[in-house]
Amino acid sequence: MVPSEAGKQYDQEQETAGPSNGKGSSRIFFLAIVFMFWFSSYIYVPVLSPYVEHLGASYIMVGAVLGVYGLMQILFRLPIGIGSDYLNRRRPFIYLGLIASGTSCLIFMAGADPVWALVARAVSGIAASAWVVYSVMFAGYFPKEEAGRAMGMLQFTTVIAQLSSMMISGYMVEHWGWSTPFIAGSIVAVLAMLLALRLPEQRQAKREGGIRLRDLAGVIKEPLLVKVSLLSVLAHCVLFITMFGYTPNQALDIGASKESLGWLTLSFMVPHAAATLYGSRMFGRLLGDRGTLLLGFAGSALFTLLITSMPTLAALCATQVGNGFMQGLIFPLLLGKSVAGVESFKRATAMGFYQAVYAFGMSGGPFVAGWMSAAYGLRGGFWLGGFAAALAAVLSWVWIREPAAASKKLHRAG
Repeated sequence: MVPSEAGKQYDQEQETAGPSNGKGSSRIFFLAIVFMFWFSSYIYVPVLSPYVEHLGASYIMVGAVLGVYGLMQILFRLPIGIGSDYLNRRRPFIYLGLIASGTSCLIFMAGADPVWALVARAVSGIAASAWVVYSVMFAGYFPKEEAGRAMGMLQFTTVIAQLSSMMISGYMVEHWGWSTPFIAGSIVAVLAMLLALRLPEQRQAKREGGIRLRDLAGVIKEPLLVKVSLLSVLAHCVLFITMFGYTPNQALDIGASKESLGWLTLSFMVPHAAATLYGSRMFGRLLGDRGTLLLGFAGSALFTLLITSMPTLAALCATQVGNGFMQGLIFPLLLGKSVAGVESFKRATAMGFYQAVYAFGMSGGPFVAGWMSAAYGLRGGFWLGGFAAALAAVLSWVWIREPAAASKKLHRAG
């Protein structure tokens, strides 16, 4: 079957599939599951490090608990993507993510030994690895040319789930104890699993022999995939050095209270969510993909370097507004480009490679920034983040090329 015929068949299947026999309602149904998935996974993240310390762990053990999350994604994301493509199944891996997310919450409560926290966080890394299939399955609800729009909606839902869960976790611990976020996370995962049982399978058109080893090599050698994966490594370095890393430490160093750190999260996440949903498309029309990535990375470099110069919490929050927006321009574009030009039956494999590679940024960025912060103070870690973003801006300009039609359109508009 030729690709165009396969696409037509797939679209026809999607017209009749889904909980409500409509693409729009199927998308909303799937996004509800995505929201609950990330809510369950992130509800304890702001209190994770204090919780592990509360169990009596050393700083080395705390670092191990935090780092194993990215390590598990490096190990599992690509195999999960390959398995999904090989079996021509998406739904079992959706279940895997939800089961692992809920199970990790329960393991956190299994005992007072920090080893249980290490195991629990490792299981949560397996849950996050299933995001490969979530991304590909949601993209399947859209025509190929709307991949950027699909990834923007997915990223927006992810950010809203992360924001809403992270904003309430501290309050829950303060009023009801350390176990409360883990209990809530496991309950939400169970509810999401009940919804997911109604999720229709999404199959690609049959292809003789299925995906083969030589196909996998071809996927991994796809030039655009490799380039956007490396750009995503740098983007995740910046994210996990700043908002998910050392920016709260900088806030405490300039006199902010622990209770006021929620404003820091809010300052980053709200513009980040807005940019993922609307910003990349709006700026994409004005600047093209290359120009948007250049703006996002260059802006992120500037706001990251400004962090240690801010004298007050309000000024620091202003840098987070800028950084959140600039980073929000980047991630949907990179996510959409990771599967652009890849045949549909190999997309989960391509997404698995992309997400496994950027997990190096999630683990390596904070680790190296911690070493630099030990040597030069927090300023050294943020220098590293600024350098990573600036390097990504340069590489975006060199590596990313606009399609010919888009280039002509931009030229005429100019």
